[in-house]
Amino acid sequence: MVDVVLAKIFGTRNEREVKAMRPVIAAMNDLEPSMERLSDIDLAAKTIEFKEKLARGASLDDLMIEAFAVVRETSRRVLKMRHFDVQLIGGMVLHKGRIAEMKTGEGKTLVSTAPSYLNALEGKGVHVITVNDYLARRDSEWMGRIHRFLGLTVGIIVHDLDDRERQLNYGCDITYGTNNEFGFDYLRDNMKFNIQNCVQRGHNFAVVDEVDSILIDEARTPLIISGPSQESTDKYYKSNKIIPHLQRGEVIEGKEPGEKYTTGDYTVDEKHRSAALTEEGVLRVEKLLGIGNMFEGDNVEWFTHVQQSLKAHAIFQRDKDYVVKDGEVIIVDEHTGRLMPGRRWSDGLHQAVEAKEGVKIERENQTLATISFQNYFRMYKKLSGMTGTAETEAAEFEKIYKLEVTVIPTNKPMIRKENQDVVYRTEDEKFRNAAKEIKTCQEAGQPVLVGTISVEKSERLSNLLKKMGVRHEVLNAKNHEREAHIVAQAGRKGSVTVSTNMAGRGTDILLGGNPDFMARDTMLKQGMDPDNEAFKADWERISAEVKVSAQTEHDEVVALGGLHIVGTERHDSRRIDNQLRGRAGRQGDPGSSRFFLSLQDDLLRIFGGDRMQNLMLRLGMEEDVPIESNMITKRIAAAQKAVEAQNFDSRKHLLEYDDVMNKQRQSVYSMRRGLLEGVDQKDRVLEMTKGVVGGILDVRCPEDVRPDSWDLASMQTDMLTKFGVRVVPADLSGMSAEQIEEELYQKAKAAYGAKEDMVGASLMRDAERNIMLHVIDDQWKDHLLSMDHLKEGIGLRGYGQKDPLVEYKKESYTLFQDMMDRIEDETVRYLYFLRFEQNAPPALPFVNDDSEYEEEDDEQEREEARLLAQAKAAEEQKRIAAQSAVQDMTRNIQKQHERELKELQFAGTTNGAVKAQPVTNGAPKVGRNDPCPCGSGKKYKKCHGAAG
Repeated sequence: MVDVVLAKIFGTRNEREVKAMRPVIAAMNDLEPSMERLSDIDLAAKTIEFKEKLARGASLDDLMIEAFAVVRETSRRVLKMRHFDVQLIGGMVLHKGRIAEMKTGEGKTLVSTAPSYLNALEGKGVHVITVNDYLARRDSEWMGRIHRFLGLTVGIIVHDLDDRERQLNYGCDITYGTNNEFGFDYLRDNMKFNIQNCVQRGHNFAVVDEVDSILIDEARTPLIISGPSQESTDKYYKSNKIIPHLQRGEVIEGKEPGEKYTTGDYTVDEKHRSAALTEEGVLRVEKLLGIGNMFEGDNVEWFTHVQQSLKAHAIFQRDKDYVVKDGEVIIVDEHTGRLMPGRRWSDGLHQAVEAKEGVKIERENQTLATISFQNYFRMYKKLSGMTGTAETEAAEFEKIYKLEVTVIPTNKPMIRKENQDVVYRTEDEKFRNAAKEIKTCQEAGQPVLVGTISVEKSERLSNLLKKMGVRHEVLNAKNHEREAHIVAQAGRKGSVTVSTNMAGRGTDILLGGNPDFMARDTMLKQGMDPDNEAFKADWERISAEVKVSAQTEHDEVVALGGLHIVGTERHDSRRIDNQLRGRAGRQGDPGSSRFFLSLQDDLLRIFGGDRMQNLMLRLGMEEDVPIESNMITKRIAAAQKAVEAQNFDSRKHLLEYDDVMNKQRQSVYSMRRGLLEGVDQKDRVLEMTKGVVGGILDVRCPEDVRPDSWDLASMQTDMLTKFGVRVVPADLSGMSAEQIEEELYQKAKAAYGAKEDMVGASLMRDAERNIMLHVIDDQWKDHLLSMDHLKEGIGLRGYGQKDPLVEYKKESYTLFQDMMDRIEDETVRYLYFLRFEQNAPPALPFVNDDSEYEEEDDEQEREEARLLAQAKAAEEQKRIAAQSAVQDMTRNIQKQHERELKELQFAGTTNGAVKAQPVTNGAPKVGRNDPCPCGSGKKYKKCHGAAG
C-alpha cells in the first residue's frame, strides 16, 4: 500500500529512470540542425572523428549524444526513417546493458542501430541476435545501410556458410545472426584443431532481439553437438509394440495425509508432462518383453527405452508437439509454432516417437559438446535486449543474467480495447462462437488476426471457417515460408489471418496493408524485378500509387475499429498472450482483442483445478452461452503464474546443473585454446611426466610401508609400460622415495629428450599439440557421456534424504579429476611410445670408387671415411624416417578429426539444426611434383604422396 502511494507521488522507479534520460534526448535534439547541414561525406567522416577521440582516452558515454544524433540523421537520409525520442531512449537503455521493453510496432529494429554503432566504434565487434535467419538477413540488409553509410562493416551469420565466410562475417564491426548460430559456432570453435579455422573473435557486446523468447523460452533447451553412437535401434521397436497393451491408470488419494494409490499399468502427470509405470505395469512389461527383473544387469537399458516409448505415446501428440513430413518426425516449437527440421529430442525420446509413427529410426547420438543459452550469453562483457513483453519475467532476467528491465513509453498513446475473456463449456462451442465473431468482423470489413496454440487447433478452426465461407490465410508450422508476406497484409480490409503463434514474427501489421510488400507483388506480377536497378523508375511509380491506395484503405480500417485480435486459448505464459494482443493498436491506431476459452482447454483443465470447474458449473453454464467474469480472468492469470513459476524452476534447475558443467567446460576449453594458440607444451608434458612418475611412487612405494617392502620389481614394469624406459631395481635399492622419484623422472626426461633430438624441436611441439588435442577431445567426449549418465540417476538420491544437486557436484568433481588424470596418462603414453620406422634404404651417396686413391698408405683413411659416411647416412635416414613418422601420425589424427566433424549433428531451438560446417586443415596443399614437406628432398609423389 505504501509503495502504491509513493509511486503516485514520486512516480515508479521505471518512470524516474525514463525521466532522467529526457535531458539527454533534448541534447541530441539540439544537435539535429547542425547534423542536417553536414554533407554526406562530412556525416560519414564523423566515424573517424569518434574513433580518434576514443584513441585519445574518451569513453563511449562521452560520445553517446553526438553518435546517436549522427545515426538518427543517417537513418533519415538513407532509410527515410527518423528515430522518435522514445526510440533514442530505448537505444540508451540498450547501451547501458539493460532490457528495453517496447510495445509491438514501436520500431525496435531501428532502436538497435544507435547503440550498435556506438559500441562498434571500439572495434571489438557487436553481435545483433535475432530468432530466425529471415530476420537476420532482413535486418543486416535493411539496418546495415545505416552502418555502411557511416563506414562500418556489416556481416551476417546464417547456416550454409563455411569457416572462411564465417571468419569474414565475425570480423565485421557489426554482425547479425541467430542465437543458435552464435552458440554452435562457439562450440565448434572449441572442437577445431587449427586456430586459423576458428571463426569467433570474442564476446564484447550483444543486442538480443525478442530477448524474452531467446533468454527465457528457449533457455530450457541447451545447445548440443552430437555424433552417432553405436547403440542398436531394435529395442525402440520392441518397446513401442508393448505400449498399446498397457492400461492407463490414475493416482488416488488415500485416507491418510500423503497416502496415494495407483491403478492400471501407468499414470500420466500432464502438469509436468511425464508418465511413469506402476508396480503392476513393471511386472506386465517384464512379462511382455520376456525378461527378468528390469532393474538388474543388462535389463536396466530396457527401463529407459520403455519409459521413453511410454512418454511418446502418452504425452507427445502428432500435429501439436511434432509433425510427420517426408518420413521424418519434425519437432514443432511450443512457443512460436515453427517447424524445427534437424532438431532432435535427447535421451532416446526422438527415436521412441519415430517408432510410434512407423518411420525410420535414426541412431541415437552421443553428446560431444553442449552449452546452455544462459551460460553462453553470460560470456558477453555487456549484454542487452529488447522485446514487447519482458516485465512479467523481470525477476528472472535480474537473477540469471543480471539484466534490469526498463519499460519505454509508447510514441503515441495506446487506445487498444481489451475485452473480457469469454468462457464456454466445450471446445466445440468455443470454436463455433469464435468463428461467428470472425465472420461478423469480416462482413463489416474489419481485419481479424486469430491466434491458436497448435497446428492441430489452427487447422480445426480453418476447416470451420471454410464451411462458413470465410476467406482466410493460415500461418502455422506447415507453411511458415510465406509468413512474412501473410503477416504484412493481415491489416488489410476484410482480411482474416489464422496463426499458431505470433511470437517472433518480426513483421509489422500495418492497417490498410504494407505498401512495400504490395508494391513488390505488383511488380512481380508484371514481370519486373523490384531489386533490379533497371526497374528503379517503375518501382518509384508503383510505390507512390500503392501508398495512396494503402492510405485510403488505412483510413477505412481505422473507422471500422482497427485490427481485431481473437485468441482461441490462453497460452501457458502471459507474455505470449500479450504478444498476440500487442499486434493491434500500434502507433496510436485503434484495435481490440478478445480471448475465447473453454473448460476443456489444457490450461483451465490441468492448472485451473477442480475449484474453477465447480465454480463455472455453479454459475449455470448453458450451451453456447459464455460466462464473462473478473473472477474467472483472475483465476486464469493465477494459473498462468503457476505455470510460469514451474517453467522458471525448470530453467533454474537446468542452469544449476549446467553451472557445474560450465566450470569444467571453461577449464577444458581454456586448455584447448592454449594448444591452438601454439603455447609451448614441453614444460607441460614434463610436468605430466613428473605427475605420472609420482603416481607410480604412490602405488609402489607408499609412505606407510617400510623401504625394504617396496615393490621395486613392479616399478620396473610400470616404467616400461608407461614410458618405454628400462630401470634396474637393484640400482634403486637404498634410495629414499624422493631420490627414486627424481631418478625415474630424469630417466624419463632423458628418453623424451632423445626422441626430440631425433625428430627436431619444431616437429615435436607439433606432435605434442595434436596428440594433446586428440586426447583432450576423446576424454571430454567420454566425460560428457559419464555426466549424462550421472544426471539421469542423481534424482534418486533424494529418496535417501540427500540433496541431488550437492551429490551431483561432488561426483562430477570426482569424474572431472579422473578425466584430467586420464588426459595426463594418455598424453604421456602417446608421446613416449611414438615409433619411428625406417622404411627406406639410405638415401645419401656413398664413396665406393677406390681407383682414385693410388697410394697404399691412404687405404685405411679411405675405409674409415667410407664407414663414417655410411654411418652418417644411416643416421640421417633414421632422422628423416622419424620426422616422417611424426608427420604421418599428426596428419592421421587431423584426418580422423575431420571425418568425425563431418558426422556431427546440431540440436538447438527455433530455427532448428545447423548444418555441420566442413573443418579444413588450413595448411597449404602440396602438389605431387613439389618437394615433400617432410624434408627428405624427394618429390611428394615419391615420398609421402605415394601412400595417398
